[in-house]
Amino acid sequence: MKSKALKAAFPYTLPVMMGYLFLGMAFGILLTSKGIAYGWALFMSLFVYAGSMQFVAIELLLVPFAPLSAALVTLMVNARHLFYGLSMLEPFKMMGKLKPYMIFSLSDETYSLECAAKPPEGIDRKFFLFFIALLDQSYWVLGTLAGVLAGNIFPFDSTGIDFAMTALFLVIFLEQWESTSNHIPAAAGLILTVICLVTAGSDNFLLFSMAGILVFLILFRKQCTTEKTL
Repeated sequence: MKSKALKAAFPYTLPVMMGYLFLGMAFGILLTSKGIAYGWALFMSLFVYAGSMQFVAIELLLVPFAPLSAALVTLMVNARHLFYGLSMLEPFKMMGKLKPYMIFSLSDETYSLECAAKPPEGIDRKFFLFFIALLDQSYWVLGTLAGVLAGNIFPFDSTGIDFAMTALFLVIFLEQWESTSNHIPAAAGLILTVICLVTAGSDNFLLFSMAGILVFLILFRKQCTTEKTL
């Protein structure tokens, strides 16, 4: 049963694999280029696994420790996960002992897959979702390991390498835009984000924009979930 769920989940994770291997490499290379011990890269990918926050954490490791500042930065960068978690309360009820790991492993890309992917007939949904999450993190860890090894063997100019995460978000946005005929949620997200960026500033806009998007989706849920027909 578990092996069938693994085989069924793997094809869905292939796009994430292509992104995470390179993003993990970028993280490993960037961290080693800053002179940080390579063990921290693997530790963070195994036990922190926070995507964009891992890139931000590199800078936090290089400055004097400021707990309050680090906590606020982490909240701002990962505030979107508060909303991810709320929407996964119902699906995760069935996960049993796997629930803690499912909460821990809920990255942006894994969340997207778990919301959209449907297990084939006869496949246990619980293990189908679990293997999606596990495979995604495995790709990130393998990419990190490859980046650490490459960073220690070859000299790299790390300028601009931290843009890799932003590039992945853009690709995911374009993919989702093309896969649906209803662009109301995406357009609303863009407009609300720009408004919050202008009014709250680049340091504070993320939390406000996520809250605004959540309110919009709740108020206009029917319009946002209805596909347009030609």
